[in-house]
Amino acid sequence: QVQLVESGGDLVQPGGSLRLSCVVPEDIFGSNTMGWYRRLSGKAREEVARITVGSITRYHNSVKGRFTISRDAAKKSLYLQMNSLKTEDTGVYYCNTIPALIMRSQEYWGQGTQVTVSS
Repeated sequence: QVQLVESGGDLVQPGGSLRLSCVVPEDIFGSNTMGWYRRLSGKAREEVARITVGSITRYHNSVKGRFTISRDAAKKSLYLQMNSLKTEDTGVYYCNTIPALIMRSQEYWGQGTQVTVSS
């Protein structure tokens, strides 16, 4: 059974930093572009950043220069380093393939990890 396990979310003050992690099954990690998504309050889920197998990255305009996505093949893990956090970054963050995994004809999502930016 596929499981994507996100971690690292927390409550942080504006301007602070967090590093999110995601453990990905080996058969998925090695052959897919991976991404971080987020669901902000009252909004649809959106892609935040992506990284190809060859480590080419792309970012949502709102996080460029602040967030860095990376992947560690040995650990089968995906990371999102988030710096200079803003209140508008508050939401639930998910990792997934690009596009999202399909299981039993539906998109599969893990539990996500809550990021709250507040003073």
